[in-house]
Amino acid sequence: MKVIVVYVAPQFEFRCELELEPGSSVNQALRSCGVLERFPELAQAPLGIFGRRVERYTVIEDGDRLEIYRPLAMEPKQSRLARVRKRGS
Repeated sequence: MKVIVVYVAPQFEFRCELELEPGSSVNQALRSCGVLERFPELAQAPLGIFGRRVERYTVIEDGDRLEIYRPLAMEPKQSRLARVRKRGS
């Protein structure tokens, strides 16, 4: 089965297309594509498949796009509060 692993940072994009055995897990996909060797800081990063959060033991299906998420620069509530204060409302 074919799977795509993606990680997007401000300066670059990592994309790896894999051919995996049916029943493979998210963790197996991460190891197969080598993203954790290249970016060890992502070892505990949150993961998702097509925008839906998943765990590392989740079984991947044919055609899935495994996404590695970056940490938020600012919590959403704090971001909204900062925008309101900036506007002066």
